[in-house]
Amino acid sequence: MTFLRESFIVFRRQLRMNLRNPAWVIIGMLQPVMYLFLFGPLLKPLVTQLGVENEYTFFVPGMLVQLGVFGAFFAGFSLIGEWREGVIEAERVTPASRTALLVGRLVRDLIQLLVQALILVGLGYALGMTGSAKGIVFGVVLTLLVGGACAAASNALALTTKSEDVMAPVINMVMMPVLLLSGILLPMTLGPTWLQSVSDWMPFRWVTDGVRTSFSGDFARDPMVYGTAWAAVLFVVSLWWGTATFRKENA
Repeated sequence: MTFLRESFIVFRRQLRMNLRNPAWVIIGMLQPVMYLFLFGPLLKPLVTQLGVENEYTFFVPGMLVQLGVFGAFFAGFSLIGEWREGVIEAERVTPASRTALLVGRLVRDLIQLLVQALILVGLGYALGMTGSAKGIVFGVVLTLLVGGACAAASNALALTTKSEDVMAPVINMVMMPVLLLSGILLPMTLGPTWLQSVSDWMPFRWVTDGVRTSFSGDFARDPMVYGTAWAAVLFVVSLWWGTATFRKENA
């Protein structure tokens, strides 16, 4: 109960900060919406090759993963500001669990991601997307799982670098191969064999395929199993890294 209370106190403060300045929430939502309206129509001639009835049935799951990965990766920038203002130092002198300091922030990030995901799915339905209701719910859960992993990793990276000038290029260096090799925009099956082989080593590719497969409602297929497993592994490893970083900051 103490851990939950401490996490809630951190979450409440973080939520108030977001409500006072919702610019990051709006900016984080605008990018996938722009992709939805400006890039989605370009996939219409490829509907047959994509194996779907509507291009947005293929595209929206990819945008969910992009929202979870790219939006959450920037969560750490606000933590650098808090560290510079002495907030982290003030939290360190309290007996609060270092895991609670991270979890409270993650809950804020996940609620923000959930709202953005629901808006994206709603827009997808308006544009003709089809899918299983249970599958879409599970796809959103996978998005939250991978988003939580990226947010935890971002917080850990922020406390490690303590500099926006260092963190920004590192994130860009990571996000570029993720965007190109995960099949978020286009399926990797359209590429040459060597590119498909390289993408097989990209965990986010399996997560993307898993979310797309879940939308169809078929939970027994390999992409669904591998995607769920990779999302869970990424979340556990990132949570451990984030917690270890907060504890190291206390040393």
